[in-house]
Amino acid sequence: MIKLGFVYVLAGLMFAGFGVFSLGDRKNPKRFGNAAFWGLVGLSFLAGDQLGDLGDGFLVLGLALLAGLGLVGRGQPSTTSPAERLALSQRLGNRLFLPALMLPLVVALGILLLKPIQLGGVHLMDPKQATLISLALAVILALAAALILLRQPLESPLQEGRRLVDTVGWAALLPQFLAALGAVFAIAGVGKEIGILVTTYLPVDTPLAAVSVYCLGMAGFTMLMGNAFAAFPVLTGGVGLPILVTHFGGNPAVVASIGMLCGFCGTLMTPLAANFNLVPPALLEIPDRYAVIKTQIPTALLMLIVNTVLMYVLAFR
Repeated sequence: MIKLGFVYVLAGLMFAGFGVFSLGDRKNPKRFGNAAFWGLVGLSFLAGDQLGDLGDGFLVLGLALLAGLGLVGRGQPSTTSPAERLALSQRLGNRLFLPALMLPLVVALGILLLKPIQLGGVHLMDPKQATLISLALAVILALAAALILLRQPLESPLQEGRRLVDTVGWAALLPQFLAALGAVFAIAGVGKEIGILVTTYLPVDTPLAAVSVYCLGMAGFTMLMGNAFAAFPVLTGGVGLPILVTHFGGNPAVVASIGMLCGFCGTLMTPLAANFNLVPPALLEIPDRYAVIKTQIPTALLMLIVNTVLMYVLAFR
């Protein structure tokens, strides 16, 4: 059976490759820091379960020290020139999009066709992780198609990938860390404690007040954690379910779905959501790294108000 470990191995090999090529980049004065950083990331994917909790903790501290001390910098990988890219685009035209279009197609085929297959009574792939496994297979096939179509060296995917992660820097790992933090908060019972604080110190004696607290809390907690998926179990477990659903009889589907949308409003307003708000300015080389956040704030606030009203109107019908 193909399990989720297959995806972890692929990711680990990719980051390890970034580390190896970073080490050979003599044009980068911080090449040793880059090699160590991406090498540790690769190690976490390849052998994190073997290192144990203590070993993984030291690994994360190592990553934090390398990034915090400024030892990770942008390299200069071997890549095509702008003129070469223009020539390729003119020669291939819309065929350039074929590898990208393969991704959703292969994922759909994997879920619909490969997921039900059994060999000797055992599933070909883990049914619970079929989507991620299918995505990994789709990436491999799309990568092979791109290499054939563009006629580039075998090392080019790793060089281009290294160029991308070097541009983004340590922030590329922020979503993973924040998601893990959300899981830790949920296990530690932070949601329950927040529920106690809310009921003790905030006026939640009416549905409107409770809805306002929940919606604003989802947005605010998402801004602190940088990830609505990390904030959702904490706020929903502490406020949404016990107060809105159990106490006031709100519709759980409405409360949960609109609550998540309120969290997304917070995502638009925080630099901790680096993959959404800091990566685009870095890739586009915009001088103001917070330009995306400043542009999104008015829309986010308006949508937060709209979501709060919708939850109050729809959840208690």
